[in-house]
Amino acid sequence: MKRSEVKRQYTWDLESIFATDEDWEKEFKDVSAHAGDVAAYAGKLGDRNLLKECYDKADAVSLRLEKLYSYAHMRADQNTADGKYIAMRDRCFQLIMGFQAAAAYISPELSAQSEEYLDSLISDPSFAAYDYQIKELKRSKRHVLSDKEEKLLAMAAVPLESFSEIFGQVDNVDVKLGSIRVNGKKEKLTHGRYSFFLQNKDQNVRRAAFRTYYKGYIDLINTITATYAGNVKKDNFIARARGFKSCMQMKMFNENVPEKVYDNLLKAVHKNFGTMHEYVALRKKVLGVDTLNMYDMYVPITSAELSVDFEEAFKMVKTGLKPLGEEYAGMLQRAYDERWMDVYETENKRSGAYSGGCFGTKPFVLLNYSATVHDIFTIAHELGHSMHTYYSNHTQPYAKANYEIFVAEVASTVNEVLLLKDMLAKAKDKELKKFLLSYYLDMFRTTLFRQTMFAEFEKIAHEMDDKGEALTPDALNKTYYKLNKKYYGKAVKHNKEIAYEWARIPHFYTSFYVYKYATGITSAISIAKNILTVPGYFDQYKKFLSAGGSDSPYEILKLTGVDLCTQKPFEDAMEEMSATLKELEAMSED
Repeated sequence: MKRSEVKRQYTWDLESIFATDEDWEKEFKDVSAHAGDVAAYAGKLGDRNLLKECYDKADAVSLRLEKLYSYAHMRADQNTADGKYIAMRDRCFQLIMGFQAAAAYISPELSAQSEEYLDSLISDPSFAAYDYQIKELKRSKRHVLSDKEEKLLAMAAVPLESFSEIFGQVDNVDVKLGSIRVNGKKEKLTHGRYSFFLQNKDQNVRRAAFRTYYKGYIDLINTITATYAGNVKKDNFIARARGFKSCMQMKMFNENVPEKVYDNLLKAVHKNFGTMHEYVALRKKVLGVDTLNMYDMYVPITSAELSVDFEEAFKMVKTGLKPLGEEYAGMLQRAYDERWMDVYETENKRSGAYSGGCFGTKPFVLLNYSATVHDIFTIAHELGHSMHTYYSNHTQPYAKANYEIFVAEVASTVNEVLLLKDMLAKAKDKELKKFLLSYYLDMFRTTLFRQTMFAEFEKIAHEMDDKGEALTPDALNKTYYKLNKKYYGKAVKHNKEIAYEWARIPHFYTSFYVYKYATGITSAISIAKNILTVPGYFDQYKKFLSAGGSDSPYEILKLTGVDLCTQKPFEDAMEEMSATLKELEAMSED
């Protein structure tokens, strides 16, 4: 479908950021002239009045840069073949890097101030927008380097972060995915269509897609390994440079999340491998295959189908989220009426889905709606992000509005769980109910267990490099294959190609990120239960949605009553999975 064929109501309102590209260019020129102004305050931050000016000017430039970048990258995502917007995005990124380099002195200079001075700033009402930022600086003092060292690291940010870009080029351009035969017809294999083929009812199609897809990565495994190994070494270098024992410690410290959360997640998942293995065994039984392969893990285990147009899907989402109250429902309607969403797949549009925008803009949503059940849940998921962003941006000042990734996946998954429970309660068709139960179990499998497996893999990979062990294709493949067997159990055949799965995961280039998906669904299950059973709980949940980055993400999550330093949220999630599995097993026996 060409973009010109899509009705205006189904496209996002980027004109609300900049009416025209010319307006963007004028703003870019003006911001470029002021991006380095913040450097004038270097050496003067001991004067609280000048410090306040510095903060305010830095925020003003940062906000303008965010708007410039948001517009350019979302325009580029509308058509990834349009070099104009890609160039605008890249120019903006370079400007952001320059601004960050100019402002790099702020943290080390403030860090060098006395604790008494920092405490006086924290208690000063005129610094209320920056109090948590200063608290974090005080907490991080021992890991902040000298002015020159910080500036050097800021200048090195682009080359040090290039591994992700290199992998992106390899993944999107160099990996040759080939074609397979489906019903006698030659079909091109792409990243997007791969998951579609894995859901095909014909096991031969699934097998061909799996083997052909992984061949593309196997053929380039040396290049991909060198890229990933370089990224791990970069991570460990920065961690050591800043005085941390490990990259994991640095990443957890930077987000102010206790390492115990990571440990609790691994412990809980290891303890409950049995439930996962039982579900895998049920899949094999219901599918009726002699051998269950890794490429059989995504095919639906029932014949039920649910395909609705976007209008109906949006109504289903609004109905499923009614327990969140009238205010929330009104915000959902605004998302539709005010064109927050870019709905349909069009020629050269970026694949997948996300919630974008920035402070001062609408919380935009990119979709590629194609009338599948998964796409219905994607609407709920991305609007969960957008509502979280909306409440935070309209409650907190700019300096405190951005929430950490640790809490980012909570609100989105709460929406998915609420929608699923509503659909289950209303499902009259037995096969549809079995489908929804299996869909819920697959959320546990892919988001809780599989993401934890990813988290364990990258923990091991970073530890290997710390110990001086070479990150070779063979070493990484063996590590991943061993984990796959541990997580999925004996009911499935661990096909040799699955050892290469680590090589296609882009999130590994943002280290110690994936565990947050697993803690996100764990938290969401407890929150959704409270929304449905505890009167007035939404007011408590709204405090979480509105907190932005005003405190540590761990403490902000505790506003919902969920404490991931205890085992209870993990136990509750595992009990939910076990109960869902028992219900599906009982229905499968009928």
